[in-house]
Amino acid sequence: MKRLTGLSALLVTIFMLSLTTAQAQGVVTDVRETVRFRAGPGTDWLILAELAPGTALNLDARDGTNNFWVRGIAPDGTVGWAASSFLNVSEAQLNTLPIKGPNDPFSLAAPAADAAPVQQAEAMTAEEAPAEEVIAAAPAVPPAAAAQSLAPMGGFGYGAHVQSLGPAAFGYAQSAGMTWLKVQTRYSDGQSPESVAGVINTAKGSGFRILLGVVGAPSDLLKPGYNDRYAAFVAGLAAQGADGIEIWNEPNIDREWPSGQISPQNYTNLLAVSYNAIKAANPGTMVVSGAPAPTGFFGGCSPAGCDDLPFIQGMNAAGAANFMACVGVHYNEGILPPTARSGDPRGNSGYYTRYYQPMIETYSGAFGGRVPLCFTEMGYLTPEGYGPLPGGFAWAQNVTVAQQAAWVDGAVDIARRSGRVRLVIIWNLDFTGFGADPMGGYALVRPDGSCPACAALAN
Repeated sequence: MKRLTGLSALLVTIFMLSLTTAQAQGVVTDVRETVRFRAGPGTDWLILAELAPGTALNLDARDGTNNFWVRGIAPDGTVGWAASSFLNVSEAQLNTLPIKGPNDPFSLAAPAADAAPVQQAEAMTAEEAPAEEVIAAAPAVPPAAAAQSLAPMGGFGYGAHVQSLGPAAFGYAQSAGMTWLKVQTRYSDGQSPESVAGVINTAKGSGFRILLGVVGAPSDLLKPGYNDRYAAFVAGLAAQGADGIEIWNEPNIDREWPSGQISPQNYTNLLAVSYNAIKAANPGTMVVSGAPAPTGFFGGCSPAGCDDLPFIQGMNAAGAANFMACVGVHYNEGILPPTARSGDPRGNSGYYTRYYQPMIETYSGAFGGRVPLCFTEMGYLTPEGYGPLPGGFAWAQNVTVAQQAAWVDGAVDIARRSGRVRLVIIWNLDFTGFGADPMGGYALVRPDGSCPACAALAN
């Protein structure tokens, strides 16, 4: 092997020293152009915040895909991933960062808010940046207030499921009087709870309580010891300060639970071990049972699928009431005011899932009124501002934004006065997709940036 001498050896030594320094201290840089700060390296990961130009970052890693995604910590302590093309960082600096994954531990200190970048990078044009990461100018939104001072947890509360944890969402939520935010995270078997720390810290640091819906891959439920590993993960979230954790999502259908294994008992087994682990880690964390999909499709309950009423009745028989603070409920198919108890123009118009108050009565009754309810999805769909709804959602084609605002407000008020409901999470605050699943149609924030429901809730 040829030995390096002279200048070559000196250059290698300098590079290795810079690499060691970068790994130990990180690369201090700042945001060149507004960028989404995400929970992982990819556009399908949760948006933790939108970082404004000039925001300092201390980078500790890259993900290895052409140096595009880098991980760092912001001045407020949030750890996340950003597209490097939106930062003032050079290719040489990126090459000094080690390759890591989203579950690798993070140990760097947060930079000072006014920390100067080590080196300015050449600006990247919008045409060179991936389209899904270019952030368009946002409409005017209510300013985010200072962190709210929240009363001790108890009694009734309401909030919304959010897509983005950032100033815009916080401003809308605070203008609506919300004190809770919900984020759903998909657990990968073996994932570290630290990967969700940024979500918890960002929400709580902005004055909101955070409900985490934690769902995994249905196939993973078949692996030996999976329940215990899932329980350890949610316990880790509780230890980090999560105010509430919803154990799974819609476990009565095969989209979320393996076909052939669907049963109230199997779900209660997961709920029980998770509850015990959470309470050992943080007695103050509220445990919510996973809301089943409201449906009468199956005509009963079998391992292939289960209607929601026999499913929650089966949970009660299996002792689930001992392992929850409240029963999870979904209500998102209404096309009448929340006061209505009849008159739905669709077929099977007498079915209880069409009507809001019968949902409250049915779910409360399944547990003998002994356990309060938590609506982890409650919303009304309207196509106004978007266009025609896809066929599977055409039932809501005539609902207006004004009706959505009035009905959401009315539903929250009914829940507050019912004495049976502890929490209402509105589906949703700020989602924008309007394809086969028209999530944007449920959003309180409309395409023009207005939020009539926020104003209704505030009054």
